[in-house]
Amino acid sequence: MGVVYKAEDTKLKRTVALKFLPPELTRDQQAKERFIHEAQASAALDHPNICTVHEIDEVEGKTFISMAYIKGQSLKDKIALGPLEIQEAINVATQAAEGINEAHEKGIVHRDIKPANIMLTDKGQAKIMDFGLAKLAWGIDLTKTATIMGTVAYMSPEQAKGEKVDHRTDIWSLGCVLYEMLSGKKPFKSTHEQAAIYAILHEEPELLTSFRPDIPKSIEKSVMKAIQKDPSRRYQNIQEFIQELTSISSTTREISEEKSIVVLPFEDISPGKDNEYFCDGMTEEIITDLSHIHNLLVISRSSAMTFKGTKGTIKEIADKVNVQYVLEGSVRKAGNEIRITAQLIDAKSDAHLWAEKYSGKLDDVFDIQETVSRSIVEALKLKLSPEENRRMSERPIENVPAYELYLKAYAEIFKFNEEAIDRAIRYLQNALNIIGDNALLHSGLALAYWNLVNIGAKHEEYLVKAEEHVKKALAIDPEFPKAHVVLGWIYCLGEPLKSAYHLKKALEITPDDSMALAALAVDYMCVGKISAAALISDRLLEIDPLDFPPNYVRGALHFYSGQYDKALKAWNRLYEMYPESAYSRWSYTLILTYNNQFDEAFSIIDQSTKIEPGSVLTKLGLMLKYGLRGEKDKAFQEMTPDFQKTCQRDYSFSHHLAGVFALLNEKQEALKWLESAVNCGLINYHLLNEQDPFLENIRGEERFKKLMKRVKHEWENFEV
Repeated sequence: MGVVYKAEDTKLKRTVALKFLPPELTRDQQAKERFIHEAQASAALDHPNICTVHEIDEVEGKTFISMAYIKGQSLKDKIALGPLEIQEAINVATQAAEGINEAHEKGIVHRDIKPANIMLTDKGQAKIMDFGLAKLAWGIDLTKTATIMGTVAYMSPEQAKGEKVDHRTDIWSLGCVLYEMLSGKKPFKSTHEQAAIYAILHEEPELLTSFRPDIPKSIEKSVMKAIQKDPSRRYQNIQEFIQELTSISSTTREISEEKSIVVLPFEDISPGKDNEYFCDGMTEEIITDLSHIHNLLVISRSSAMTFKGTKGTIKEIADKVNVQYVLEGSVRKAGNEIRITAQLIDAKSDAHLWAEKYSGKLDDVFDIQETVSRSIVEALKLKLSPEENRRMSERPIENVPAYELYLKAYAEIFKFNEEAIDRAIRYLQNALNIIGDNALLHSGLALAYWNLVNIGAKHEEYLVKAEEHVKKALAIDPEFPKAHVVLGWIYCLGEPLKSAYHLKKALEITPDDSMALAALAVDYMCVGKISAAALISDRLLEIDPLDFPPNYVRGALHFYSGQYDKALKAWNRLYEMYPESAYSRWSYTLILTYNNQFDEAFSIIDQSTKIEPGSVLTKLGLMLKYGLRGEKDKAFQEMTPDFQKTCQRDYSFSHHLAGVFALLNEKQEALKWLESAVNCGLINYHLLNEQDPFLENIRGEERFKKLMKRVKHEWENFEV
């Protein structure tokens, strides 16, 4: 608010800036009071990152502020030239935060932090300007509580609603400024103020890495925390934000120096070459041990297993999964005798950091396994917390024969076919017969029963069996992470709130459990919390880059945010990686239709009917084809009781059936299935109310509008 002139202070021989109240406001008493208020607020502050105010005076009825002249440009003008370098953006944000901190310590909340109010000197120093809307703890507040004051694009939600604000509104605004410095775009942008306010209150900004993949995840997380809609979830004071910014590494190269490791599948060198399950089990258990360590990135079992039998060099393998260290080893098992060899290699230098051979009886396997894990910790100079230390010493199964049965079962579960999973169930039940109730074995049975439903081989009664075994596991150990992961997946497609609770419990103990992360990302997409899902998706791709779930989740992230072109690229890549997978075929088919590439989609559907003619996913593909072709009779013929029963418990299947029937102009049938999807937890408001083109035909229905009121309420009140 004001007109600024460059001038010379003839008494002190210095260049100053004179800010005058605009002529049209000279008779506005409230504007004049606010102008004086700005000078008072600025004059109360003495800090290198705040523009210095020399005096306020009046000449010929014209009020002006004399302040330091800053040779440079506004941050707004600099951003207009393009996004800033990462280090420069962090430096500017940190300096601005230091100035804000000075104001907050004096009881002053700025309330209008934006690029236009931050000047950059020629030497790169940031200075905060314009305290005209500042709220003074020690003086009058010239704005009314119910009045929206500030610049809309940078307003906090509480400020946009005209509510009482505190220092955390400046933290939000600075987060928006940092977002814009890094991306060149405002996080909440619209051509109309009311639309922008709606976005601030209800929508999530795109992730910074969607604009600039070189931005380190730590910076992205910091910015997203600053612009949390709930003030209690932001940094609680500007000092916290400053500390976070100063601790963040400035480049992707520095971020990549986080210690990271892939444990390659142990090679079976037994005489009969018949101990592959045992070797895989050794690999799995060492990965599990190391995954308890919060400051070590461990590539998941699934991605690690893709290297089984390959002959790539250590450097090639490390480059493929982007890690520093590689553990490789072998197992020789003959009767009750075992010999294990392991070596830890620095992939960059090809230096062997540690190598050891262990010989003993089968009963010694747990001691050997723990010794290998602890040797890695020591070689990498990692410090374990007491809890991490305790977890590494835990042995869920002490009995070796029972443990062997568990390893055999685990290998069968992940073959994803009914015959193999049935074998796994028999192995696990035999192990329970040997040692009695055990949390690991019950969790394994729960996973097996859930997987039978997951692959479409069994129905709801097997979910009940899975839940029964999970409850037995948790009765033995209420904190057992594998049990919480399975329970999270059981609830994932119908009760996302319950699912998220159990998955978070698991991740508190094993923060990089890829199954838990994948399910939690799916939960957040289902409820429309896209930013939260995206952060998890990024982590998943770091720890499990070669497996199906992270690559599926990446495409789903774009699908559930209405970015169908990006989803096409992601699911095309998934289909190329896993052409034999029914889920990759279905996902790629689906997104082809959303991009109007019907011929290719129908071709894949026809292939699926030959490969798996009776599967749920094949039937969904046929339904999609009939819906797009307007073939009502054929669509209704596919709606068998078993098919409907399966779809009714899955929000995704219900959602897609709603789209099919909307395409067929069967509006009430479409609304029935959309209600089924919502009842299963699909409350992604923007997807259903605006984005999904297949639902356009039913959006004018009163039943749809009533349903959307419920969806909006649940979506707005879902806490991440």
